[in-house]
Amino acid sequence: MGRRLWWLLAVVLSAAGGAGAQETCSGTVPAPPRRGAWMSLASFGGAADGRTESTSAFAAAVASIERRRAPGGALLYVPPGVWLTGPFNLTSHMTLFLARGAVIRATQDTSNWPLIEPLPSYGRGRELPGGRYMSLIHGNGLQDVVITGENGTIDGQGSVWWGMWKKGTLPFTRPHLLELMNSSDVIVSNVVFLDSPFWNIHPVYCSNVVIRNVTVLAPHDSPNTDGIDPDSSSNVCIEDCYISTGDDLIAIKSGWDEYGMAYGRPSSHITIRRITGSSPFAGFAVGSETSGGVEHVLAEHLNFFSSGFGIHIKTNSGRGGFIRNVTVSDVTLDSVRYGLRIAGDVGGHPDDRYDRSALPVVDGLTIKNVQGQDIREAESIKGIASSAFSRICLSNVRLNGGSPVRPWKCEAVSGAAFDVQPSPCTELTSTSGISFCTSSL
Repeated sequence: MGRRLWWLLAVVLSAAGGAGAQETCSGTVPAPPRRGAWMSLASFGGAADGRTESTSAFAAAVASIERRRAPGGALLYVPPGVWLTGPFNLTSHMTLFLARGAVIRATQDTSNWPLIEPLPSYGRGRELPGGRYMSLIHGNGLQDVVITGENGTIDGQGSVWWGMWKKGTLPFTRPHLLELMNSSDVIVSNVVFLDSPFWNIHPVYCSNVVIRNVTVLAPHDSPNTDGIDPDSSSNVCIEDCYISTGDDLIAIKSGWDEYGMAYGRPSSHITIRRITGSSPFAGFAVGSETSGGVEHVLAEHLNFFSSGFGIHIKTNSGRGGFIRNVTVSDVTLDSVRYGLRIAGDVGGHPDDRYDRSALPVVDGLTIKNVQGQDIREAESIKGIASSAFSRICLSNVRLNGGSPVRPWKCEAVSGAAFDVQPSPCTELTSTSGISFCTSSL
């Protein structure tokens, strides 16, 4: 057992480490300490047969880690097999390790899903008033949490939830696969997320988060199955992931209308690199829930195919907040309907108490080195008349199609464009935005 323990820990450390010669932000979270204890889920009951529910086994294992307080924390090993479970919580100083062939599979008995309070920055469930279902894997107020393994699978069995959504029979907002709240020093790596009921990976009010080498999969017709949604979180690194889902692959958020403005926690200092995937919606998105603000974002080396949008930055009147200092660079698009959309009229409101005069500020966005083939429409940059989008810079953006690509559409926007095809709209050809654009390049 000793050799196995140290081998597993070495894998964890490797998963959290650098990416060789490639540029990496994985140092956002230091390599976790050597765990002082190792335990197997099989020791806590349950069965890996895909039929016997093992919720109590997960709960007992996590409780044992909390009681034991081993130096450096503990590693919970999930052996090969299918472990059927309801939602469970993690704890601090813990590694959840999925062996090759291990599947953590969510029960489809929705009565086994507890309700939790709505997020304060949303004021209600994202889909419906009231509370929301707890995520399959959940944690609040944690430090030093690692979810990793040998590409084991976390399977949400989301079809029952998608069916309720399509029939309009959902009583509350659907659960995520993984949600960590108010937590720091989080690593998620070398795991497959499959068929989430709702958003897949949702770090909210978190800091120092690394998500690397994960695969996120759901059918293209599965509703709202966003891949990775950092929300009111800072110092986030997302790298080397493959995502194919029914909604935005990555969407940066920060709260919803008056609730997000009151909570006032932005998403900031977020780096996204080497993401490949496909979606009927966007490959990379900001919003539309941005009421706490989004700033200091770098997304680069992105490859999206067979998708609705390549890049979609979205907000709305009543959101307030800001989107600023965002750079998207080195993007390849293939068979994408809309290359780029920056919009000030996207997304609904939680209730009728939102402030219609709370207008977002969108400023300092740089989109550069984008190459697209089989693109239908270059698309649009449309600000808000009384809050125009400013310092929008496009450089070396070339969008080609089998037939002529429909031209850009622009309103209430200023900035500059260099080497853009099809030809940019006149709002981006004035001299007013040239100095910012030149410096940002």
